[in-house]
Amino acid sequence: MQALDDLSQNVQLLLQRYQALQKENVQLREDVDRQRQELIRTHADLLDLQQKNRRLATANALTSAETNEEALKRLNALIAQLDRAINALKK
Repeated sequence: MQALDDLSQNVQLLLQRYQALQKENVQLREDVDRQRQELIRTHADLLDLQQKNRRLATANALTSAETNEEALKRLNALIAQLDRAINALKK
């Protein structure tokens, strides 16, 4: 009789462990699905950032053609224009 009780307890224990593993399996599958969705979003963000980076690189290539001397001349011209506008407002 003791052997039958032990067997029954072992079967109950195995069923409990099986149910716990099933729950864990469901949770793990849900985690995998969430992470898969996050990976898809992250990949889309990466593609978007790569495209923006290419655009910025192109824009920088176009503006870096201007030498420092040309930039300084342009800046000085803008400052002179601002000075003239301020003086005109003072009068």
